[in-house]
This record gives sequence, C-alpha cells and structure tokens, in this order.
Amino acid sequence: MELAKNIIFLLVGLVVFVTGMNMMSRGLKNSAGRSIRKLFKKIGNNRVAAASIGAGTTALIQSSGATTVMVVGFLTAGALTFSQGFSLMLGAFLGTTITGVLVALSSFSFSIFLMATAFIGFVLGFFKSDRLKSIGEILVGFGILFFGLEAMKDAFKLEEIQTFLVNFLSSVNIPLLLMLFGAILTAITQSSSATNGIVIVMIGTNPTLLSSGIYLVIGATVGALMPTIIAVIKANTLAKRVTYSTLACRALFAILITVIIWILSKPIFGWLNTFPQEDAGIVLAVFTVIYNLLYIVIFMPLTTPVEKLATQLIKDRDEERKKSSLRFINDNLLNTPSVAVLQVKKEIASMLELSRINVSLGLEAIFTLDLSKAKEIEDREEKIDFINEAISEYLIRLSSKANMALAEKYENIVSIKDTVDNISHTRSLIRAVKKVRPDFTVLSGFDEYYLANRVSGGDGVLCGLTNVVPELFVRYHKAYEAGDFGVTRECAEKISRLME
Repeated sequence: MELAKNIIFLLVGLVVFVTGMNMMSRGLKNSAGRSIRKLFKKIGNNRVAAASIGAGTTALIQSSGATTVMVVGFLTAGALTFSQGFSLMLGAFLGTTITGVLVALSSFSFSIFLMATAFIGFVLGFFKSDRLKSIGEILVGFGILFFGLEAMKDAFKLEEIQTFLVNFLSSVNIPLLLMLFGAILTAITQSSSATNGIVIVMIGTNPTLLSSGIYLVIGATVGALMPTIIAVIKANTLAKRVTYSTLACRALFAILITVIIWILSKPIFGWLNTFPQEDAGIVLAVFTVIYNLLYIVIFMPLTTPVEKLATQLIKDRDEERKKSSLRFINDNLLNTPSVAVLQVKKEIASMLELSRINVSLGLEAIFTLDLSKAKEIEDREEKIDFINEAISEYLIRLSSKANMALAEKYENIVSIKDTVDNISHTRSLIRAVKKVRPDFTVLSGFDEYYLANRVSGGDGVLCGLTNVVPELFVRYHKAYEAGDFGVTRECAEKISRLME
C-alpha cells in the first residue's frame, strides 16, 4: 500500500513539475515572445552571439524544443542561414540546463520559500494588466515546479523504490544502453527538462546512482531533438540540413563522451565521490552545464565543414529538379568563353521554346475555360524562372572570367568601366580581376554605385553627374578616403536624389 501511494506521489509530482514548467514557459513567451522573434531576425554572422541568443531564449522559455522549432520556422521562411540556425541550436541546449540548476536548488532548505512564489503569482493574476498577469503566471509556474520536485523527492525516498532503481540500473549497467534509455525517455516525453529533473531528484536521494545518472542525462540531450525532428518533416531543405546536422553532432558527441567516461570511469567517479553525498544532485546539474559548454566549444568552429557535408548529403530535390532543366550551360565551359557564349545562346533558345509552349497552353486555357493543365503551366513557369536566373548568374561569372584572363595576359589594359546595372556583377568582376592584378582599376558606370563599388574593393565611378556637379563627387571621394562617413552618407543621399 505504501509503495502504491509513493508511486502515485512520484507520478503526480512529475505531472505538477511539468505543468509548472509549462506555465512558467507560457508566461515567459507571452511577456518576451515578440522580443525574442525580433532578436532572431537581427542575428548577424557572429556565431557566438547566435549561440548566446539560443541559450538565453531557452533559459527564458524553459524549452529547447520550443527554441529549436522556432529556429526551424525561421529557416523555412529564409530568415536564417545554415550558420545562424546551427549556432542557435548549439546554444539552445545550454539554455535548457537552467532547469537542472533549479532542480538542484530543491535540495536546499530555502526551496520552501521558492514554492511560496506560486501564491504571489496567484495574487498578481487578479490584476487587469496583461504584463502583471504574465509575471503572475511565471511565478505560479515557478512555485508549482518546486512543489512537484518536493513530491518526487519524497516518493524517491521510499526504500522499495530505491531498491527497484538500484536493481534496474544495475541490470542495464552498460553506459551506452543507459544513454540510449535516456534518449528514448526524453523522445517520448519530448522534454529533456523533465528527464533531467527526474534524474537529478533521483540522484539527490540516492547518490550511489550518480554514474547512471550522468549517462542518462547525456542521452537526454539527444532525445531533446524529437520535437524539432517532427517539426522539420514538412520544412524546407535548409531546415532539414540544420536539424539533421545538429542531431548527428549531438549523437556523435554523446557517444564519444559516454565512451570516454566509460573508459576513465574509475578516476572520474572516484573524484566525483569525494564531494559530499548531499551535493550529488548539484554535481549532476553542473555536469550538464559543462557538457553543453564543451559541445559548443568543439562544434562551433566546425560549422562551415558541417554545412558543406550536410549540403553534399542532403540534396535539395526541387533545386536538383530545376538544375536538370539546364540543357547546355555548365561550369566546365567557363574556361573557354567562346564556347560558353554559344551554349548560352542555345540555353536562351531552349528557354524561349518553353515560354512559347506556356503561352500557347495559357491562351488555350483562357479560350476553352479548361484549367486542367494549370499545374503543368505553373511547373514549367518555375523552370523558366530558374533558367533565366541561372543564365544571368552564368553570364556574370563568364564576364568575370573573361576580364580576369584579359587583365592577366595584357598589362597595357589597366582599367574597366562596368555598365551592367547589377552591383553583384561589379563585385564579382572586382574580386576576379584584383586577384591577378591588384593595380587594375574597376569603375562602375552608375553614379549611385560609388559607395557600393568602393566597399566591394573597386575604385569608384565614371559617370555623367561628375560633369554636372563635380564638386559633390570630389567631396564624396575625399570624405570616403578620410573615413568621414557622416559626409559620405550626406553626399550619397544627394546623388540618389539627383538620379530620380
């Protein structure tokens, strides 16, 4: 009878713990959700900053799953790059360790006062202010979370439960199996916080299970990706690359650390056992923090090679299908410009034929009111758009290659004026030519491209307005050279208005 009562206490304690965590998460989302989304949109190329934002977001909303699912949404929308998404996910798992620290605090005598925050939050719920209500929900969740922990802790103290746990964990005393069990348990509950909470409370009541607890929480870091894996099923290729790369890195790191600890178990656990037994839960909580920090330190510098590998292994089927539409142009011909130009002409003719077919089918659909071929027309139109864009990009690269070859071969050619109204063309030209002739001058043929040209490594512009307002361009040039970006901006705005 006593065993059944304690098992019920354990299960109810778990429910109360998860409910409190969810309430706290919901309150934090309501009060900070919009700010978090804005922050995600402002992430630059700084991987450390991205990882910090991922950690901070998870620490706030208490759910690495929610953070990573949010990242998948931004990746699918095209608002994040691989590097940004991968770095955010790196940090997300560090943020979730705050739950373990909170659970470890339940071993201190002041945890009873932390439960009292639930009453304060309850009172705040009666106010009309939405902000106060959100704060109230956070405090209620925080207090309930500790109440659930206390219930679980009391249940774990029963001798029968202790004996069962010792026997069970002894029977599967193979580190890799324990890690796998932790991963499966977390995947089922879809909450690494819940798994870590249970394990830390268990270790707090029976410190002899510390070694098993470490392998279980390592596994939990892999199982925590289950909500993200579900979310990414219908996402785009980029989101899948980031998610599956994160899963592979997580699993690889978990197996590696498990094997290392397994091999060095005697000295490692011998050292850990020197800590007071009542601090075993805190030791495990600190381990999860160190483990996740180490994971970030190792894999953050590997972001670029991971991206390259993911791109090779996870193909974009739509992109591959579109690439198959290109019949004549390919990168191998760029070194022979004369042949490449002929192939471009053939590709344009091929695109024209696709356009003719679509126009014919479109007119037929209009006159007969038959839309049965609408999907076929739409798919062909996507191919046409892709071919058109591919031809433009190909010509930019072809032009850069040809100009680079001329600059390298003939020293008497010292400058070029680029009159293509596309700054990416000019940038590509600058990078190609300056590589073989740093002294070669590259100018843009459009007045408003001065700043873009200079920032890209070019030498300025050769344009009509210099004959109308030469003093403005002289001032513009001198300000840029002197690093006076206030005057530079002022001149750029004046030129932009003159071009209207």
